[in-house]
Amino acid sequence: MTPIQEQLVALGAVFSAAALADRIARTGQVNEGALGCLLGSLLVRDPQNTLDVYGGDDLNLRDGYRALASALERDPNSLQREPLRYALALLGLERKLAKRDDMLETIGTRLDQIQLQVQHFGLVHDNVIAACGGLYQDTLSTFRQRIQVHGDMRFLQQSSNASKIRALLLAGIRSARLWRQLGGHRWQLVFSRRKLLAELYPLLRN
Repeated sequence: MTPIQEQLVALGAVFSAAALADRIARTGQVNEGALGCLLGSLLVRDPQNTLDVYGGDDLNLRDGYRALASALERDPNSLQREPLRYALALLGLERKLAKRDDMLETIGTRLDQIQLQVQHFGLVHDNVIAACGGLYQDTLSTFRQRIQVHGDMRFLQQSSNASKIRALLLAGIRSARLWRQLGGHRWQLVFSRRKLLAELYPLLRN
């Protein structure tokens, strides 16, 4: 895997979190495997490589790759507008979080507690999802620049769906941080679109 493909795995996970949050908001449905993959990424502290963060492969990131490809291709017919908006907002929020050592410490401590819950209940248990959602609400949603998720109010008003969306946004921030640690920059999305697409298409085909 090339260095750019490593970046694309992490960026694909940001878009995956955004696409799943959008799907829950619009339909109330979520792929449990993809949800578990992203929740699990929050608890990986010492990965050997980028794929380790997502369970060893990128099978559950395909929705994110597709949303990312649609953004880079700039085809109005295939563009996934809401996931793109959420993904860009996640990248912006991560930059703000990087300057807040106190908040990073709080997140680290709370994730240790969530790890214990996972051992007791399992990764996609309602209690674990609620704890991840609560962590997002207590930290990142206190920034002035908040992510407003749009969708069907019948689904958005269900507390379990709200928790899943917040938990996914937290996972998206984790992947945005990884993307930046791997050398990712927002200007790549503007000036290196063709290069990124050339490296992304093989990941989509695998």
